[in-house]
Amino acid sequence: MISESLKIAIDALKNNLSRTVLTVLGIVIGISSVITVIAVGQGIKQFVVKQVEGFGPDLIEVEIKVPSAGKTSSENAVGIATGIEITTLTINDQQAINKLPNIKNSYAGSIGQQIVSFEDKNKQVLLFGVTSEFINIDTANVETGRFFTDDEDRSLANVVVIGSKVKEEIFGDGDHLGKLVKMGNQKFRVIGALESRGTTFGFDMDDMIYVPTRTLQKKIMGVDHVSFMMVQVFDSTIVEETAEEITWLLRDRHDITDPDKDDFHATSMAEALEILDTVFWAISLLLIAVASVSLIVGGVGIMNIMYVSVMERVYEIGLRKAVGASRKEILNQFLWEAIIITFFGAVIGIIVGVILSLIITFAAKSQGLDLQLIISFSSIVLSCGVAVMIGLVFGILPARTAAKMDVIQALRYNK
Repeated sequence: MISESLKIAIDALKNNLSRTVLTVLGIVIGISSVITVIAVGQGIKQFVVKQVEGFGPDLIEVEIKVPSAGKTSSENAVGIATGIEITTLTINDQQAINKLPNIKNSYAGSIGQQIVSFEDKNKQVLLFGVTSEFINIDTANVETGRFFTDDEDRSLANVVVIGSKVKEEIFGDGDHLGKLVKMGNQKFRVIGALESRGTTFGFDMDDMIYVPTRTLQKKIMGVDHVSFMMVQVFDSTIVEETAEEITWLLRDRHDITDPDKDDFHATSMAEALEILDTVFWAISLLLIAVASVSLIVGGVGIMNIMYVSVMERVYEIGLRKAVGASRKEILNQFLWEAIIITFFGAVIGIIVGVILSLIITFAAKSQGLDLQLIISFSSIVLSCGVAVMIGLVFGILPARTAAKMDVIQALRYNK
């Protein structure tokens, strides 16, 4: 009986092909949206988590924060988005942190921009001001020459280490070590170049010039403060406790008694991953909810089309009942029509979703982001299951209307 109802349903859909295609379209849009959101969302999450994990579980980041805003400098671009400049984090704070028992090493840093010139070549670059300990903590490796020393940082030496992209665009195949480049009204000697590092959080790490922090502060930016610190611990199993110790130390140094007035934030990489996981879960849930609206709209479309189909086939329904078809058989026929529409809509939607995800992934990679396409088998099965459920839920009322029709009235309908 089920096979007979299925066959009749397929024949009915074939006879109204244009209507079937239009009805399927709503489900295609909904399912493809859900698949794309899940695939791209998981890919972005994996990318960001990979970037954070690259820093290592033994690191703590200390960065400036607008008091009471609850946002770090990387989240609200302090000094730009808020108009508030936090100047309380200093190299002296870094030196005080180094005296805590579980601290192995640390470096303080700031970021600026300048046009670098060499002979007839000019290039806008990002300046990454760091103290000498950077090379011992970060994953960067020196390819040629050397990194600057603590003495050079303290003496405000005009020395720089360049990224591989800067080296290629400014010097090409020529020699770069010992050459003088101009930034502002000062000249800086190139003492080294780093190996290619790729991108981190969208920043091209090869398109940077590394400058001693104090040199950047005093000679280029004209400030006394830093923007962030990276702190390395001996024992990563107590990194959370160490981050708490840093917090209490800096509150004391900055005369802060109310935690809401903190002008900094100390975050371990483990805590950062937890925050990211929560944020991505919330964003994914929101995007899926938005995408699900199109599925509901598609379901309503199915219900309306099914009602139209029922009203157009009243005589057919009466005829089938007259020759012995039961209410259940009529119900099954129209339910099968709804399920077939949503199932094929889901299959096409999955294919479209995968194609859209591939396009987005390709576009991201062309911009230097190593974004991977992640489509799980469970998300495909879930999409098909949701589509079938939509077919059942939104198809049941039209199907029941057809099943409850009186035979005599149905046969009279076409006369």
